[in-house]
Amino acid sequence: MGGGGTSVDTEHGRVGVTSAERPAPLTRVRPADVAAAVLVVGDPARVDEAAGLLDGARRVASAREYVTCTGSLAGTRLTVASHGVGSAGAAVCFEELARAGARVIVRAGTCGALQPGIGDGDLVIATGAVRDEGTTPRLLPLGYPALADADVVAALGQAARRELPGAVHRGVVATTDTFYPSAVLGPAWRVWHDAGVLAIEMELAALLVVSALHGIRAGGILTVDGNLLTASQDMRDYDPHREVVSTAKAAMLEVALRALAALTRSPARVAAGPQR
Repeated sequence: MGGGGTSVDTEHGRVGVTSAERPAPLTRVRPADVAAAVLVVGDPARVDEAAGLLDGARRVASAREYVTCTGSLAGTRLTVASHGVGSAGAAVCFEELARAGARVIVRAGTCGALQPGIGDGDLVIATGAVRDEGTTPRLLPLGYPALADADVVAALGQAARRELPGAVHRGVVATTDTFYPSAVLGPAWRVWHDAGVLAIEMELAALLVVSALHGIRAGGILTVDGNLLTASQDMRDYDPHREVVSTAKAAMLEVALRALAALTRSPARVAAGPQR
């Protein structure tokens, strides 16, 4: 691996290409195309949905499961990027966004509720995540907590109160590697239910740990698309495409984007510790 940069031949002669101008290896994002505030989602199709809420949005990168668009909301420049399913691939996205200059990142996704009283279409604002996955232990010891930034949590809460009539819950979620439960080992989420964890999902812990390593702020807001306490154990009745879930996901995107815009307009709340 060389340092500094490379050069290319053009009709005007040899022009240098700095490392800052080269696209990232896997997401293909360039620093100039990434805003300081970024919304990350799992599904590439959800990038287009979120981009539709922005002014002047344009696709700036597309590779594998990683699709990235940048636009503005009320004059505030924002980026939306997809990270796919699971912590390992998602951590690649988060790492390359951080290296490209992101300073605050919010994940908007779906989750399965683990507590009674949390229903389909409710939103969960995560204050932290259980690191029950295999990626982050290779980045930091498990004794390190995956915590959401307090200002991000507050901004999401304020935006949700303004935008949503439905229920919004706040607390710890669990991040896991497995979507479908093992027929041999059975469901692994019962211990988290007993510990009071609100919901389970697949990428937030990776975002919080990668962000901590880069000294940037992060958090997550999740739409509930089922409750594991009442769902069939083999998940054959799982249907995330119901209208109540789709409506809540659309509202979640608006909340997340408004929270990011508010954080960006408050410069003292964007920087978060030493930049690496």
